[in-house]
Amino acid sequence: MEVESRVQAIASSLSSKLDTIPSEFIRSEKEQPALTTFTGPIPEIPTIDLSDPDEDNLIRNIADASKEWGFFQVINHDIPMDVIQKLQKVGREFFELPIEEKETYARPVGAETLEGYGTKLQKEIEGKKAWVDYLFHNVWPPSRINYQFWPKNPPSYREANEEYTKCLMGVVDKMLKWLSLGLGVEGNAIKEAVGGEDLEYLLKINYYPPCPRPDLALGVAPHTDMSAVTLLVPNEVQGLQVFKDDHWFDAKYIPNALIVHIGDQIEILSNGKYKSVLHRTTVNKEKSRMSWPVFVSPPSDKVIGPLPQLVNEENPAKFKAKKYKDYEYCKLNKLPR
Repeated sequence: MEVESRVQAIASSLSSKLDTIPSEFIRSEKEQPALTTFTGPIPEIPTIDLSDPDEDNLIRNIADASKEWGFFQVINHDIPMDVIQKLQKVGREFFELPIEEKETYARPVGAETLEGYGTKLQKEIEGKKAWVDYLFHNVWPPSRINYQFWPKNPPSYREANEEYTKCLMGVVDKMLKWLSLGLGVEGNAIKEAVGGEDLEYLLKINYYPPCPRPDLALGVAPHTDMSAVTLLVPNEVQGLQVFKDDHWFDAKYIPNALIVHIGDQIEILSNGKYKSVLHRTTVNKEKSRMSWPVFVSPPSDKVIGPLPQLVNEENPAKFKAKKYKDYEYCKLNKLPR
């Protein structure tokens, strides 16, 4: 990919010419944030305290949030603050490197893998571009890790990512257990159905440079995650929006919180009880926004369909069972699923 097509390079070149962005970043009126963001009182997006000693209450809150929003933020999640700060620091330092150095990690052209440094992930219906550069790499299991896509600079990059992943796995295990119990099935049902110990963790760093026209552009277009569940750490720059009741709502930044997105695979497993959240990202005129989602997904050959315990004559299966890799292929290529 040509170096100048990176959004970070485009943003740097525009800094002197205020108030303009290339036309391919200008969204249609039905997508422009200035015209489509809800400006009235925002309903309370769930924030859940994972240190709640009443586990039944915790399970109920998680299940309610997953049914109503498909999205919630968690506090007191037991990941030490310094572990998160180190993850953010090394990610920020990578994006501050000279562009030539970042290009050594570029996603190979035409590769099937999502891993690597890049800009455009999938084609958009209207041919528009998102105001974002990214870095993808697998962080678990060890057999799926390809260190050629892990930056060697800053030197502490690997250590910071490994430490964060180790902490995150504990949160994911608890989350999957509580989501299962919230459906009235065994605590290990969802984890086993999405691959058990073979679950795959894919980290993405999103880098949204300052944008002269944040009213017209989007960092990421509206989408649901194809993962089972996504856990995300943002920086302090506002930008995440979720869609509910025909409106786009700002998800307010909560320091030290983890953001949880229910993904497509858990919507399928729950037979539609839990919602995969439709979300998008806006950008900022003065500041770079960054986020660190980890997509927790089944191994590629795992067949995912509604849990048999949730399907009966009154509740027929709403989704076809298929291998995760086939689902992923259809989703990335905008094919019917």
